[in-house]
Amino acid sequence: ELGDWRVAIHSPFGARVHAPWALAIGQRLLAEHGIEPQVMHSDDGIVIRLPDTLDESTVSIGDLLVIDPEDIDAIVQREVGGSSLFAGRFRECAARALLLPRRMPGKRSPLWQQRQRSQHLLSVASRYPDFPIVLEAVRECVLDVYDVPALRDLLTQVRDGRVKVVDVVTDQPSPFAQSLVFGYVAAFLYEGDSPLAERRSAALTLDADLLGQLLGPTPLRDLLDADAIEEVTRAVGRWEPAPRDAEDLADLLRVIGPLDAEARAARGIDDAWATALIDSRRAVAVRIAGREHLAAIEDAGRLRDALGVALPPGIPDAFLEIAPDPLGDLAARYARTHGPFTATDLADALGLGVSVAEQSLRRLEVDGRVVSGGFRPGTAGTEWCDREVLRRIRRRSVAALREEMEPLPADTLADFLPAWQGMSDRGGSAGPPGQPDRGGSAGPPGLIDPGSGIDAAYAAIEMLAGCPLPASQLETTILPARVRGYTPALLDELITRGEVVWWGAGELPGDDGWVCLAPADLAPLLVPSPAEVTGELEQRIVDLLAQRGARFLREIADDLSREALVPEVEVARALRGLAWSGHVTNDTWEPMRRGAPRKPARPPRLRSRGRRPAREPLGGRWSLVIARDSSTTACHLAAVEALLHRGGIVTREAVAASGLTGGFAAAYRILSAMEEAGRCRRVYALEGQGAAQFALPGALDMLRSLASDARGSSATTGARTLAAADPAQPYGALLPWPDAVTRPSRSAGAWVTLRDRAPVLYLARGRRSLITWSTDTDDLTDAAASLAQALRGQSVNLQRIDGDDIGSIPVDDPRVTALIAAGFARTPSGLRLRA
Repeated sequence: ELGDWRVAIHSPFGARVHAPWALAIGQRLLAEHGIEPQVMHSDDGIVIRLPDTLDESTVSIGDLLVIDPEDIDAIVQREVGGSSLFAGRFRECAARALLLPRRMPGKRSPLWQQRQRSQHLLSVASRYPDFPIVLEAVRECVLDVYDVPALRDLLTQVRDGRVKVVDVVTDQPSPFAQSLVFGYVAAFLYEGDSPLAERRSAALTLDADLLGQLLGPTPLRDLLDADAIEEVTRAVGRWEPAPRDAEDLADLLRVIGPLDAEARAARGIDDAWATALIDSRRAVAVRIAGREHLAAIEDAGRLRDALGVALPPGIPDAFLEIAPDPLGDLAARYARTHGPFTATDLADALGLGVSVAEQSLRRLEVDGRVVSGGFRPGTAGTEWCDREVLRRIRRRSVAALREEMEPLPADTLADFLPAWQGMSDRGGSAGPPGQPDRGGSAGPPGLIDPGSGIDAAYAAIEMLAGCPLPASQLETTILPARVRGYTPALLDELITRGEVVWWGAGELPGDDGWVCLAPADLAPLLVPSPAEVTGELEQRIVDLLAQRGARFLREIADDLSREALVPEVEVARALRGLAWSGHVTNDTWEPMRRGAPRKPARPPRLRSRGRRPAREPLGGRWSLVIARDSSTTACHLAAVEALLHRGGIVTREAVAASGLTGGFAAAYRILSAMEEAGRCRRVYALEGQGAAQFALPGALDMLRSLASDARGSSATTGARTLAAADPAQPYGALLPWPDAVTRPSRSAGAWVTLRDRAPVLYLARGRRSLITWSTDTDDLTDAAASLAQALRGQSVNLQRIDGDDIGSIPVDDPRVTALIAAGFARTPSGLRLRA
């Protein structure tokens, strides 16, 4: 919230996360804008005070909070030396180390005196990078006070779009911000009295190696692949191939150690093989950790000396020799044959105390045979792993990451675009305005569930800013699919409040056309320059609105009728034509929703009983479309940014489909500059889409996550019906249409049903012709059900399927059978779906 240049950042994550975040924000403001802000944090948020001389347009609070999570550790370690927290911790550490002795042991030293002496000591200690008190103070700040891992996870979620940052500008602090502002005033009330050690920008030169040893190594659990860990664990544990006879069992016992009855059953080992090995004196039955185990006879001496196991009589002396370190040998073998484990796991396996098991692992770590740290994702605490096993896990993880970095099939866009644009994860398209979606076939996994209410409607329009949309499908499928519980009142409210602007982009036959929506602040940058006005009445309307501003329909008709009588219906029809051509707009969507007013065939008569009067055109105030910004560079930048945020990934095909002025050559220069500024990255994410691809970081992560989920799931994704011209429908723009009898297009009023990333049905404009791409019964059944669900409330009369008349298609044809099962009825004129 911005009021009097105080920024209050509301966040529920607590002071341990807000404190390092505030440090990073202050450092970013200093680096990017050359200002040193005053930043204060609390459990409820962060308060920043910016200089009054700073231009508001140069600082974006949303961009300021988005910090690269990979850099946050280095930023916090570098900036913590200049914080008052570090000064206080340094004073406490120095006092504990007896470097600040009291002049009089029986009395307490005054605080100002402690600060002054601490300041002198810090001025000397900062010259030595390995001064232990400085390093210990930084360690306490980073590990004990700050929760940097939680901040790193939060920034990752913000970057990936899982946590949203919302900017709100207010003249006065909100009730939620009052407490933060009060805390800000209290924090800086006596700032001028604080000593130099508390306020100095102490650019401490720290020994990075020593600091790394104090802070501990970066947990590998954030880097290692879980599937790679499981794969290596099964390999070193000799789970495959399974033992086939007693000989294989004997080899297994020598490699991995004793096995109890449960472990032998899990591996499919026959008890007769164990009996045969015991009878031939190649294995012994011993009791370990209270359970009966089968062990190789070569381990008899180690089990006796390390665990005190009672051995059966008759074992040759050669197997009972005393080993130098029997417990270390058993622990090392356990580590070699298992993935990452804890000391408790080893203690349970050998029947030892946890401290004894940990001591043996510490000795192995000193010898370089095992390593400690965090390895398995989603776990906590110290784990142990054999060094060679960890090396294999690293190699497998790197191979998995390289596989993820490989370009994905281009049809992944069919799953990615609906997810990126926040569409419902339900299989069928959303229903008519105001009606809840009753579901349908299950959609692709991992998609985002749309929000509800006025904020969700604004977010959806912001995502679709400047994109031409079919007016007939705007409120029947495009917005309802992105806004849960959508009603026409939401769009009207946004337009009436002046938060959203609309303009026409072309008229189509059948009382339809293309329309563009955009937030009011982006509209001047995205609106095109309108063509010349054709028609005398239209020119008079444009001149009138240019002179007198926004007017109601009746006022426009009255003003025009002063020279010559102009019927109000004619004025309404002219206004509607001007709206489709992009010359005029309205402060509500109602006039375009109602359709064109009917022109009476003969002069109107007096009303009589039984005759309905001609519909009177209604609507809000009409005005000229906002003028285009004069800066060509700013308009090009806004258009490219809108395309990038709408699609997540921009390719040559995406730019060509958008009709951007200058084509891909102009967009490439802008995207390259955005890449240098760190606002997007150059990638090769999609096969066959050219080498020049640009993506937002969160979009790339979501694309790979969806592809990974699809690879890991054998189930097919449900059918989804979209408007053919919907930006979330990639075919015909980003992807080519599959071969068909007739060529489909992204025309207004057409529908496409996708299943498993491929189009299955295409319903042409006019709803009389259907194209199919699949002969599979399941595909056709799910697709037909999804199409019928999307068309509920509308009348459909199919006359042709794949170019053939319905009457010439057999009744048992799978295409006809699927449509009838979805609710279509066969009639003499075709297949009819009644409203």
